[in-house]
Parts: sequence; C-alpha cells; structure tokens
Amino acid sequence: MAQSELPSIGKISPEVFRDYIYPNLGENRAEVLVGPQSGVDIAITRVAPGTVMATTTDPVFIVPAYGWNRAAWFAVHILASDAATSGLSPSLMTVDLNLPLSITTEQFQSLWTAFSTTCKQLGIAVISGHTARYEGCEFPMVGGATVMSIGPESEYITTSMAKKGDVILCTKGAAIEASGLFAATFPDYIEKHLGHDVLTRADALFEKMSVVEDAAVISAQGVRERGVSAMHDATECGVVGGVYEMAESSGLGVILQDDQIQVRPETRAICDLTGIDPLISISEGTLLAAVKPHAVDKVMSALKSRGIDSAIIGEMLDSSQGMWRESQGKRVALRHPRIDPFWAAFGRIAQDGGNQ
Repeated sequence: MAQSELPSIGKISPEVFRDYIYPNLGENRAEVLVGPQSGVDIAITRVAPGTVMATTTDPVFIVPAYGWNRAAWFAVHILASDAATSGLSPSLMTVDLNLPLSITTEQFQSLWTAFSTTCKQLGIAVISGHTARYEGCEFPMVGGATVMSIGPESEYITTSMAKKGDVILCTKGAAIEASGLFAATFPDYIEKHLGHDVLTRADALFEKMSVVEDAAVISAQGVRERGVSAMHDATECGVVGGVYEMAESSGLGVILQDDQIQVRPETRAICDLTGIDPLISISEGTLLAAVKPHAVDKVMSALKSRGIDSAIIGEMLDSSQGMWRESQGKRVALRHPRIDPFWAAFGRIAQDGGNQ
C-alpha cells in the first residue's frame, strides 16, 4: 500500500497519522487509557486509582494585530477548548514560547499579563514552560502548550465514545472562527465589500471562538449514558470534518443534515466573498456533541439559558449504515474535506494586503 503524503498546508490527514505517527508512539504504558488517535482531541491517563488526567497539546497562536489582550484571550481559549471536550474542567497548563526577535520587553509583558489573566479566568494554573526569543520564529505560531484536566475516571468522555442512536448537537453554527478571524484581521477589506454592519457582527464572533463554556454546560447535564457521550471542537475542516472524525473514531455510521447547520448571515456573506464553504471551514467556537436522545431537551435548554445557540444536525448510526450528508432530501457520501479552504483564502487576501 502506498504511503500518504503530508498536506500542502494545515493539519495532517488521518492517512498520514495512520502511516507515520500511530505505529511510532514510544513505550506502551498501562496507565494510558486513551492515546493519540486521529480526530480525537484529548488523551486520557490514569494518575491514581479512580482518577484520570485529560491532556491536549496545540500551537500557541498569537496574532499581534488583534491587540495583546485579544490575541492572548484567543490563544488560551484555543488551548483550553480541546481539554474541555473531555467533560473535565481545564486546570493546568505548560507553555513553550518561541518568540521572534522583534518582540520587545514591553510587548512581552503585555502579552504574558493578558495570557495569565485569561488562564486565571478559566481556573487554569500555568505550572511549567520555556520562554525565549529565537531567530526564525515568527507570529502567529510561537510555540506550543499542553492543557490538563483532572477528575474522576467515571466522568471523562472522548470524541471516540459516541454511540449508535446518539443525536448530534452543534453549538453556535458553522465557520465561527473563519468569520471572526477575517473580520479581525482584514476589517477594511470586509467593510469595503460587505459594509459596516456585517463587519461589526462578524467581529463580535471573535469572542465566541471558544467551546469552554459550551462543553461545561453540556457535561454538567450528565455524561455517558446520563447525557453526552462525546464532544468534539470543530476546528480545521469545520462541522463536516468534525462530524466525520467523531463518527470514524467511534466506529460508527452517521447522517449529517446539512440544512440544519446554522450559518449566520454575516458568516455566509464572508464565506461567499472569500470563496470558501462554511460547512468545511475552520470553526473554533463550534462544539459538536453526541447526546443521548433522552437528554437532548435538557441539554439544549441549558445551553439556551446561557445564551448559546444549538441545533440538532444529525444522528449516529450503526457502522453498517455508512456515513452520509443529506441536503434537500438528497444523500451523498460524507467524506472528510482533508484541506480546510480557510488557509488558502486567508493567505491570498493577506498577500494582496487585504485591499482587494
């Protein structure tokens, strides 16, 4: 069998993970209950009898143009969101900062103060790390971090724990992150082509680019057979990619109802302008949850009480029934998008100076 190739941009495909990473994971240890898996946000390690630690690692993504407070808020919430999908509250973080030579002491102080403040707001303690300036390092990818959540072994969930018959809920809608990042990065471009109202509404989505609250509200209604079986943060490749990953990692079939996925008017306008499909575009802030039918009303009511939109967008099926997308009564096979269209569109506009 021919081995797969690295993508031209963005996260690796499930095939690259299968061919290169999965066979080479160091020592097998009994305390690792859930190790690295394609499409799964977290790992689970037993740290004491009846107690587990959920961990997740991601880049530290800092965009100075957003302002240090906003940039740090976003960076922390990206990191904490995956940890929150475990159903356990994020509590600890290690941070490696590989900063560019251009950053000044004053800028670093502003960045780190805001980073720490956001961690404190989420109840997260920074417990270790590494900080330096190096040649060849540039924003926005300036290091990496690991977030940990500790709790009862009976209370964690992972993306791979969805069950046949679970209802799929989607919070906030599609392409939240794509909308927010385009508006925050290229405000003049968005306002020129779509007007001030669209810019204002899209820019407001920036503060919704987190699933920490969504996950906490949903898991508080009960996990596993009592409520939510699995949660997944719809980041790269968006809602479609996230649903595919949840089904694949759980060994299930699925039916995704495209017409039920919320696409906000400002999101639709920006995606049309930039030529990307909102259903497969990056969407930090959109939480996908596989919920027991008996708990759906309770979960949706709890989300609504916190001002979080949600919609039923599909159902988990037996693996023998396959993976499908349905729109206007027509079914097509559900396939993973592989490459998120956001990055190419973002790079194209940035190259043109955001002044098309």
